[in-house]
Amino acid sequence: MADPHPHLPHIGRHTPLTTYRLQLTPDFTFDDAQEVLPYLVDLGITDVYLSPILQPVPGSRHGYDVVDHTHVNAELGGRERFEAFSTRAHALGLHVVVDIVPNHMAVPTPVWLNRAMWSVLKLGTRSPFATWFDVQDGEQVLMPVLGARIGQVLTRGELELTRMEIPSEPELGEQWVLRYYDHVFPVAEGTESLPMHVLLERQTYRLAHWKVGDEELNYRRFFDVDTLAGIRVERPEVFDATHALLFDLFDHGHIDSFRVDHPDGLADPRGYFQRLWDRTGGAWTAAEKILGEEEMLPADWAVCGTTGYDTSWRIHALQVDPSAAMPMGAVMQELSGDSPSSFPRVVATAKGDVIDTSLSAEVRRLANVVWEICQRDLRLRDHTFRSIVECLRALIVEMDRYRAYVVPGSPTPQSSRDVLTAARNRAFLRLDPDLEDTLDVLVALVLGDEVGSAGLSSRDDRRSEVVVRFQQVCGAVMAKGVEDTAFYRWTHLVSLTEVGGVPDRFGLDLDAFHAFESQLQENWPATMTAGTTHDSKRGEDVRARLAAFTCYPLEWAALVQELRFVTQPRRPSKLDGRTENLLWQTLAATWTGSDPMTASRLEAYLTKASREQKTWTSWTSPDTEREEELISFATTCLADDVVISLLDAWQTRTAGTQRTCVLVTKALQMTVPGVADVYQGSEVTRTSLVDPDNRRPVDFPALAATLKGVREGQHDGVDAEKMQLTAAIAHLRQRQKWAFVSAESTYAALPTSSGHAIAFARGDHTGPRAVTVATRLPRTLADIGGWEDHTVVLPRGRWRDILGGRMHEGGAARLAELLGPDPVVVLEAVDEDTEEKE
Repeated sequence: MADPHPHLPHIGRHTPLTTYRLQLTPDFTFDDAQEVLPYLVDLGITDVYLSPILQPVPGSRHGYDVVDHTHVNAELGGRERFEAFSTRAHALGLHVVVDIVPNHMAVPTPVWLNRAMWSVLKLGTRSPFATWFDVQDGEQVLMPVLGARIGQVLTRGELELTRMEIPSEPELGEQWVLRYYDHVFPVAEGTESLPMHVLLERQTYRLAHWKVGDEELNYRRFFDVDTLAGIRVERPEVFDATHALLFDLFDHGHIDSFRVDHPDGLADPRGYFQRLWDRTGGAWTAAEKILGEEEMLPADWAVCGTTGYDTSWRIHALQVDPSAAMPMGAVMQELSGDSPSSFPRVVATAKGDVIDTSLSAEVRRLANVVWEICQRDLRLRDHTFRSIVECLRALIVEMDRYRAYVVPGSPTPQSSRDVLTAARNRAFLRLDPDLEDTLDVLVALVLGDEVGSAGLSSRDDRRSEVVVRFQQVCGAVMAKGVEDTAFYRWTHLVSLTEVGGVPDRFGLDLDAFHAFESQLQENWPATMTAGTTHDSKRGEDVRARLAAFTCYPLEWAALVQELRFVTQPRRPSKLDGRTENLLWQTLAATWTGSDPMTASRLEAYLTKASREQKTWTSWTSPDTEREEELISFATTCLADDVVISLLDAWQTRTAGTQRTCVLVTKALQMTVPGVADVYQGSEVTRTSLVDPDNRRPVDFPALAATLKGVREGQHDGVDAEKMQLTAAIAHLRQRQKWAFVSAESTYAALPTSSGHAIAFARGDHTGPRAVTVATRLPRTLADIGGWEDHTVVLPRGRWRDILGGRMHEGGAARLAELLGPDPVVVLEAVDEDTEEKE
């Protein structure tokens, strides 16, 4: 039998319906997670979705810093307790999704915690792991760990040659090592008796001042994180070794599906996913792929879809009032000097900043490869290194996405040519006209085209390396320059600066939303939809509240003016305007009785946000005095009676609209095409900000009590309403699974007479089975008199409200009667035979 859809799991493989993400930590182990499983079943979840389970650095709070692929995380309980967890989950009817980290491994302190890295540092090319890491050939591996320059460290005698037993190599007994405080490094055999400065020269690694890393690091990193080294999973032996344990657990039925972390860091994502798909027999796999506004996941990737950022930003933007763009832009301009039209400039500046600083080593490494190609070809020899770097910098700055999907040895898609040509044309405007020829050579190399002397390209592996590394560098610059820099500088509406978001798209119209969802249903019916993730800069409820604020733009501007006036006596003289605008939006969006903001959480968030902004402080050069002034000001605001009064009044004024946005966000996320993910705790309202705040412990007994209360009729408050809605839709998805995630699932926009109504039907081969009708921009709706006689056309048949149980006939229905006091209604088709039984 033919598979029903190229992006659905193969026949016989499990397809998730509704996942629930659990963040495992040493404080929340497999056994703790096992205790939560009955609650997840009651909630209506079909798949429990775990953060990485392989052995990370000791004490890891997230699991993405893997050091050993051959063991399950001992601090979580090891393989035995994972298998017990999985067995219990399956006994309860749940399936298990596990997060894979194929792109990188940790470079821990001490290094011997990573046996593979220790072996490479010790044995170099003789190591059995010599092909694992993406290190520049023929060079000592740079270890930028010293607190001062190497000459100063030697003069002070801070390096100690000693003997110790290495826990990862106990069979070798004591061996010679170099110690530098907490750092331990191997010593090449036969060099231990040499003078220290000679000994250092004879190692396969080079110890260096930590500041040297950004300029001279010679191994590929995860973005700009020196302690996460890229691995060459494109090599079959590395793929097999790093996935063997996961595949063994999969083969024994303990894992059903996979989520893949950061595929843009890989040399060949397409090849990786095909290998994973083939090995698992077509298991459901979601890729953490961040797409541009007009970008779709490549059809030749053997995955079932993304992790949902593309859907998430559209659901949010749909509820942002476009009329607020100018008033909120005026607030931003007054505080920060940024105009609403300046976002492209902010992005270009931020990308240039990271290229020139934290990612300069990666860019220079790529430029060196291009320059070597030119030097070996008479026709290209006059393109200087400096001109190559300048053109490369401009081209990367103007790339509007993570990669162009060019694969060495494969025909280059026209869409990739279009993307790179557009970037080339924008880049040229930044350059001296004399560099056009160099720019065109660079673009040809990146596209894998013939350039220079005929026939040389087929004999030069460096040309393939340019294609690969350009895309890896582009992804890193997009992540660090845009998401982790520009998104912290841009404060127009901070909820739009989300992973995968489009901050200068202030609002989204219904037609664009329906067109995207229809395309998603056709091409990627089992993709994932997300509201909150472990990487979210703000959780779904914080973003929803900020969307609600756009319904009150003039009132918001007035509130900011009042807050600034009453806090003027305490405002630091050097308070950064961007940070101040971020502060007011953050305080207002987290000003709730449920999960209230605390001084310690606010301090941690503002410190991280300010350092990621990289304008007046940073991680590498923190301005601690200004940071302390900012934190003192912010935490004082939390306790100031006048500030409290103003924010209480704002909360009261906007509470109804906030409720609408919170509930509509959840309903849409769980009923649009795809596998709906519920991030731990997001079935009630949360004020979570960027990690580690969004990885805080969750009170599962309290959640279970809330669900029990909802079942007993306790529906007061937004938390209870959100819990009731989440559980009701999750159970609906189980009853109507073919309408939500299958080859026969359908999505159809429903006709409405008001642009304030979002309405669509989900169906299967029998016809429509579920309908969602939701409210958007409720303040404007109220200003024009409410729904009045506006209608939505329901599909034929009879429909039951899954929350209230009210029945509705198909055909034109008055929105006022359909929705009543609620912002959203979800309906289920009532079959005649079902009705007769009742």
